[in-house]
Amino acid sequence: MKRTSTSTAIGLQGADISFRQSTPEAVVFLHRTAQARTAGPWPFDASAVLERSGACDGKCFILGPDGSYDVQLNRFGRELDSWGVRSDNGHEGYMRDIMLYCRFLHESRGGKSIWETDSADLRAYKVVRMRMDDENSISAATWRRSIAALDKWVEWSLYEELLDREPFRYIDNTVMTPQGPKRVRVNAEYDVHDDQEPLRIVQFVDYLLWRNVGLLGELPDGRPDPKWRGRHGARNALFADSLVYTGMRLGEGASLLTTELPPVEGGRGEIYLAAQVTKRHKARRVFANRRTLRAWHHYLSIERSAVVEQARARERYVGLEEFVPVGRAGRHALTVVGSSRAWSYSKIGVGVRQNLFRVDAVGLPREPLALWLGEDGYPLKSSTWQSAFRRANERCASFGIDVEVSPHTLRHVFSA
Repeated sequence: MKRTSTSTAIGLQGADISFRQSTPEAVVFLHRTAQARTAGPWPFDASAVLERSGACDGKCFILGPDGSYDVQLNRFGRELDSWGVRSDNGHEGYMRDIMLYCRFLHESRGGKSIWETDSADLRAYKVVRMRMDDENSISAATWRRSIAALDKWVEWSLYEELLDREPFRYIDNTVMTPQGPKRVRVNAEYDVHDDQEPLRIVQFVDYLLWRNVGLLGELPDGRPDPKWRGRHGARNALFADSLVYTGMRLGEGASLLTTELPPVEGGRGEIYLAAQVTKRHKARRVFANRRTLRAWHHYLSIERSAVVEQARARERYVGLEEFVPVGRAGRHALTVVGSSRAWSYSKIGVGVRQNLFRVDAVGLPREPLALWLGEDGYPLKSSTWQSAFRRANERCASFGIDVEVSPHTLRHVFSA
């Protein structure tokens, strides 16, 4: 049995994907499921439709260029957690990769749907995505993640008997494991021969130079730069330090809640990272040193507090519709207003964490529970940190400093 409907748009409200083909036709509209927005002059109960379909708030879904909803492809998205993709970031990444491939098929392969794809399509897609002279070309790691998403879709579709054969070519390859060489079956387009340089390990002293110049706006000799116009340098530097001194990944550090911070005194500085926010969905513990703990609490009581007060004064939380009202919150769990049942942080994904708000006596939002806030008083997304790191790299390069840092690089500073 073979599906033939076309699906080429994914939702992620208020955002867009940078990868675009030359065609002027706009076929991608980004959305997330939001049951709070189902009210309307519909001749049916829209919220009930979402509930019957198994759709959850905040999950991405895919639409066709004509607005059609591919039931099977979106069911694949909803069932990703039972196929090993459990985190919100993982779900979004897989659905984004599937969407980009669907968009390519529609715009560059004669309007094909993903259910009609074959190896020739994937080879052509690889050429476009890995083109070295294109500013939109991607890294080898990003390409392999795209292949992982497509392979997961193939595996699921074959299991559900939606495909009668594998659409792509697979080969046997030898990989090194802790137990020695092992033969594994991989997608024929998985490997990338890009001759890219190995990961550069940044020494701690180089990290400090990058942080001070790139994020804090100093000159290379340590003096303040009178031309510096950057904002939130102290916050951004603290976030980078948090990754260096704890070994957290970007998504893990970005998802921290104020109530998860350990006290400065009387503890080991232990933070429990739930499987919902970690890579590969494996819960783990990290430890913050006393200096980092003090810096977190200083940010919490000074800069962050001022941002929240300003947001309240400007009524930025007034009229907020989509939020989770928090009654009480401790180090490991919280309760939602109207419920006495504790909700463990280990059960709360990244998307929901961004919507947790303390409320006043009448249930109106007063403050996000997320640790890292923008100047508008709302939680920062991972993409904001990526942009901050990119700007820091560009600033360092303008001074001739040959140090380029990414969130992943900082984990190697931690382990060095």
